[in-house]
Amino acid sequence: MLIKNVTAPTYADLRPMKPDITATFPVYQKLAETLASATKHPDPIVAHTLATCAGYAYSDVETVSMIMARMGLHDNHCLQVAESVDAMFICSTAFLVQSQDGKVVILCYRGTEPTNFVNWLTDADIYPDRVSFTLDQGSGPFEVHGGFYRNVRATRYEIVRALERALKGKSVRPGGRAMPHALSSLYITGHSLGAAMAALLAVMIRTDPAYTRIAATLKATYTFGQPMLGSPDFAAACGSEKLVGDQLFRYRYAQDMVPALPPKASGPFAHFGPEYQYQGKGDDAHWAPVASTTQMGDILDLVAAPLSFLARQLRISRTVPFRYSLYDHSPQHYIAALTPPGVRSEFGD
Repeated sequence: MLIKNVTAPTYADLRPMKPDITATFPVYQKLAETLASATKHPDPIVAHTLATCAGYAYSDVETVSMIMARMGLHDNHCLQVAESVDAMFICSTAFLVQSQDGKVVILCYRGTEPTNFVNWLTDADIYPDRVSFTLDQGSGPFEVHGGFYRNVRATRYEIVRALERALKGKSVRPGGRAMPHALSSLYITGHSLGAAMAALLAVMIRTDPAYTRIAATLKATYTFGQPMLGSPDFAAACGSEKLVGDQLFRYRYAQDMVPALPPKASGPFAHFGPEYQYQGKGDDAHWAPVASTTQMGDILDLVAAPLSFLARQLRISRTVPFRYSLYDHSPQHYIAALTPPGVRSEFGD
């Protein structure tokens, strides 16, 4: 188990492209207060902040801490928890970002790393595990994606221990100092594989009595490019549970292929929770609530989707229609599309 932690630099310690740090950062003034006080979701500032965190979860703990300081969580405490067992198809990495006052924690899971073969095997390891969850429609057992569930379990206990420290008014870091306040607002997020793990942990927290105190602080879960987690009856049961289905917000950029996975040939899967898709082009582009993405039906679409990336580079994507796009899955698209008009990026421009 890898555990790494840092305390974020102050704004004066950051190294932006512009010389005047105070004129560039933070992106959001009083971001911790905004996250703590948000009552209506999805919220555009929350979505932008979490998408940015999810994108930089592909880096290291120092970078995540710095970027979130630039966004507005200055002097944050950042903890990395990771477990890797190649033979078990386990490659689970999460970051906990705690605000300076201790009230807010963002739990962000890293997604599928493009060069990590074990990550891809995890995604492909769809043979279901049968798991019991206490939901309004019964306790199951329900079928969930085996690879996703295994990776959530690998780091769950260390993450829970960190959150329990925050509930006691301490730093998320092992042996960390006392914070001004106890945890009161928890957000969970992730992109791709990280989105799947974020959603599964949210279900666990909401349905396991052992996590009641943590569940009371969970304000919302935002996922980006999330694949389906389990069988249709699991999705239906989660969707009917108010504090589960109504507090998971899924974002899909354009024709991102991953929300349509696993394909039907792998067995029946389904989504739950509200979905928002980025539609249109140019000035007409916008996020809109849509019906949940259904499974990819034609196996040829799975083969053709990666070709959309090449087609994009050759600028023939408009003449060669693709139903699904691997290019649209990139986290930078989600960050850019969720940046509100007139708001600076994490680079200060």
